[in-house]
Amino acid sequence: MNGAHALLGTLCANGVSVCFANPGTSEMHFVASLDDAPEMRAILCLFEGVATGAADGYARVTGKPAATLLHLGPGLANGWANLHNARRARVPLVNIVGDHATYHAQYDAPLQSDMDSLARALNGWQKRTMSPDDVARDAAEAISAAYGPPGQIATLILPADSSWGALSEDPAAWPVAVRRPESLPDDHMLERALELLRTKKAAIFVGGTATSKEHLGLTKRIASACSARFMIETFPAIIERGAGIASPERLIYLSEFASAQLAELEALILIGTNEPVGFFAYPDIPSTVVARSCEVVALAPPGTDTLFTLRELAEGLDAPAVPPESGEVPRAPSGALNRQSFAAAVAATLPEGVIVADESNTTGTDLFNATRFAPPHRWMTLTGGSIGFGLPVAVGSAVASAGRVLALQSDGSMMYTPQALWTMAREGLDVTVVGLSNRSYAILNYELQRVGATMEGATSQRMLEIDDPELDLAAIASAQGVPSLRVTTSEELTSALERSYATPGPMFIEAMFSKGLGA
Repeated sequence: MNGAHALLGTLCANGVSVCFANPGTSEMHFVASLDDAPEMRAILCLFEGVATGAADGYARVTGKPAATLLHLGPGLANGWANLHNARRARVPLVNIVGDHATYHAQYDAPLQSDMDSLARALNGWQKRTMSPDDVARDAAEAISAAYGPPGQIATLILPADSSWGALSEDPAAWPVAVRRPESLPDDHMLERALELLRTKKAAIFVGGTATSKEHLGLTKRIASACSARFMIETFPAIIERGAGIASPERLIYLSEFASAQLAELEALILIGTNEPVGFFAYPDIPSTVVARSCEVVALAPPGTDTLFTLRELAEGLDAPAVPPESGEVPRAPSGALNRQSFAAAVAATLPEGVIVADESNTTGTDLFNATRFAPPHRWMTLTGGSIGFGLPVAVGSAVASAGRVLALQSDGSMMYTPQALWTMAREGLDVTVVGLSNRSYAILNYELQRVGATMEGATSQRMLEIDDPELDLAAIASAQGVPSLRVTTSEELTSALERSYATPGPMFIEAMFSKGLGA
């Protein structure tokens, strides 16, 4: 029995039963050991950013870590952007990175790099395992660290000789990871929050783990009891939504509008998340969006038991039950494709239980309101802002769930990780992808105006256009084994969505918008 057997045995013994992998030479003993670990579902990804994004999606849906298997420093670097998104989502993730054999590092071989610094920049847990006999213990420690709370990236660097080396003796049992409980809110801060909710113009601002149906219902009760506003962070990792589920007011993405949205507040109570700030800096616009006169109470920061906290607030306010919200789902639209008709088509066809991976960017501005009273579903957003998350997260979500996943994917972002489509086809995953084609980096055209940059020439304008040559998204999907079609009207989009939901396996729908509109 070698170190790779010990790693797989410990992962499986602790419920880490999925590994999204892009292996290389240093990881071959792990790959070979998969034949002796039938409990582990190993899923090949053609790019490391797909593997890391898929592990993020899996964790968002299940609350449990999947493993990634990456190859040396360049592999970790390739997967880093979606590890960043996972870090911002505060999900548990066990990130295994193979390395050169310990004795080989001194020779500075071509793939040698400062891998430790790359891992350290993820602000999580990391360790380098130097002996086969240490692998099982370090793997259990990595799983414990990944759970947090809050969840985090736990990177285990595994030199090749620690993987292929034999154990000094076969263990009687694999070590068990320790899961630490969430912390409880400070009593004094709890009393202060209650006082502010009773006496001030206040908002309860939720995010992180406080986005389940139960959490949202409790928050709605509390807000109703004291006439407070009920708000959510702009980009929650995953939130339950739809008919019968309390729907919060979403913080606006644009800093100046977010500041205006919060301007009248005298108190902001944070549950499961941190104080909101501007996504970027802009000339003459403050980086903070909360008014200086507003008292911010970090009552339940990430890692705190948010359900306990909300129950304490509800009890302290003697908050009565509130009737469920009700409203109309948009009808299936007709005519040309635009932001409004796209959102209506998604809402009108959305099946109950679907998980939405939303990287629709500017085209999706109307989605949140349109789907408010759709059948119950879950919605995932781009927590860390690093584009190329949508398709990989959809892969991991589909592996984690028995239901359908809907990926709403803008064209520019799709080209960061199109390899995820191949994994969807290979694994037969029930994913519907809507590729939003407008042949432009529309968000950058908008940001150009907001930062005050002047662009008058053809050279600079060409940096924001992706129509020369024009991308054929449907052909890209077909080439990777995913059935695809192209739609140009709202009726065609609605029909394609309905057909996809009724058909097992993946399907790609390229929705053609006017150039520069939305996506």
